[in-house]
Amino acid sequence: MALELLGLPYRGDSYRFSSEEIKQTAFRLDGIFTPIADEPEQPLIFAEVQYQPDPDFYARFFSEIPLYLRLNKPGRRWLAFVIYPARSVEKPAGIEFEPFMSLPQLRRIYLKDYQDRKGLSPNLEFIRLIVSGESQTMDLARQLVERRDKISQDDIDFIETILVYKLPNLSRQEIIAMLNLDNVTLKQTRFYQEIAEEEGRQQSQKLVSRMLRHKFGVSAELQQAEQKLSALSVEQLEDLAEALLDFTEGQELTRWLANKLA
Repeated sequence: MALELLGLPYRGDSYRFSSEEIKQTAFRLDGIFTPIADEPEQPLIFAEVQYQPDPDFYARFFSEIPLYLRLNKPGRRWLAFVIYPARSVEKPAGIEFEPFMSLPQLRRIYLKDYQDRKGLSPNLEFIRLIVSGESQTMDLARQLVERRDKISQDDIDFIETILVYKLPNLSRQEIIAMLNLDNVTLKQTRFYQEIAEEEGRQQSQKLVSRMLRHKFGVSAELQQAEQKLSALSVEQLEDLAEALLDFTEGQELTRWLANKLA
């Protein structure tokens, strides 16, 4: 009867009917954008970033979403989008999940498609920066930084982070110099502050090393102690420099370091 109601041209004895228990598997969604405002038309958004080819991806994704909706009952519409670096990474859904691919709620984003687009907003220009070739990367970064009236300090920090990962042969100092930031903006960047902090730590470490050698001379025990100085913060190095004025033997230094690095 069921086959006839569905209008399917199959004989009843070509199917076996049974009732089966489905054991629930634990799933983990990459990200969910949950509306903060009480706006019923604002959709819940499921987001996945897929950088590696995975023939089972859509099977998992289309299983996770209904399970989440059933358990959490968000009471609003939803969208799902998947970010791929390029179309070649996407693997087709299995035949069982093909109907889900035509759902209007599913959006697929291919970052490579943005590589040569013009007139993008500053936020979408970040995508161009991520997918650009090495020869393009620095020029695009400079263009973004020149639009400082439209981007925030956090955006500049994000640009620097992208460059560090994309141009590993350049030091942070070289990247900052190539961005042509003015002194005010430069000193506000996270990278500049990290570099300044590291340089300050190195100077403090050199000062403490000189004080140690002056007070205790050169010995194997001292060399072991000096190797531990790199693990100290600037504040700890300053504390050690002050404490050294009262030390009378190397054991005091050993105990001090053991206490701070415990």
